Amino acid sequence: MSSLWVLAALLGSIGQVARNAMQSSLTRQIGTVGATQVRFLFGLPFAVLFLALVTLATGEAIPIPNLPSLGFTVAGALAQIAATGLMLVVMKSQSFAVTTAWLKTEPVIVALAAALILRDPISLPVLAAIVIASAGVMLMSIKPGTRVWQLGRPALTGLLAGGLFGASAIGFRGGITHLDQGGFLIRATSTLALSLLIQTATLLIWMALFNRAALRASFAVWRSSLFAGFLGAFASQFWFIGFALTSAANVRTLALVEVIFATAVSRYAFNQPVTRRQIIGMTVIVLGVGLLLRLQA
Repeated sequence: MSSLWVLAALLGSIGQVARNAMQSSLTRQIGTVGATQVRFLFGLPFAVLFLALVTLATGEAIPIPNLPSLGFTVAGALAQIAATGLMLVVMKSQSFAVTTAWLKTEPVIVALAAALILRDPISLPVLAAIVIASAGVMLMSIKPGTRVWQLGRPALTGLLAGGLFGASAIGFRGGITHLDQGGFLIRATSTLALSLLIQTATLLIWMALFNRAALRASFAVWRSSLFAGFLGAFASQFWFIGFALTSAANVRTLALVEVIFATAVSRYAFNQPVTRRQIIGMTVIVLGVGLLLRLQA
């Protein structure tokens, strides 16, 4: 189990980069709100399928969420909706790799907040590894001498999105750990299905009331939407498995390798240049992640 969370986080990172790239393309076709709901509405059927497969494979019943578990899951689900929308807003004006870098400012906040809220243990060496990896992200995305207030609205929006993704990670880990029955796999998968159900219902009601055009547009490009939904459910399945096995801080720090994957996509898929500073930043990220894995071994 000590190494399974590592594999889960890596697979989640790969799936998330692919999904973000797909959502970035959909944003240009159907708008921010439409592309936001795609990962939830079209991801829900796959999450239900995953849950059915897990129940068949394990023979375990679907756990009924208690009040604390439900509260954490709802909070995580709503935070993720807001974070996804803000992420897609930033992607309209910034490169794919830089947007991903801003989103990955979350691990330090996650580590401290999870220690306070969920009582997840964190040692000073582990915190140092998280800080090193996060510093690599900042090195990639912020030019030397730049003041935070000089970064402009896109950067601040990206930072806010990263904070909300961190809040969602804490919410989902709390939802999983507060379930009082079932193994890690059934608890992770059932929490995923519940969160996507909450998110789908919330966005369908919102769009039916305020943005029916975007809802119709998402169904008009259903093939791309279905693929984005699958990628979202695939990535989330492994994120949730990671949250079931270790702290949210560990999972989200290892997920910083997503910045490296995103840079490769940015370079080879979108023909966006990679600078020397970004390469140095990626090296620092690898050092921080490597230290974290060594400490967790």
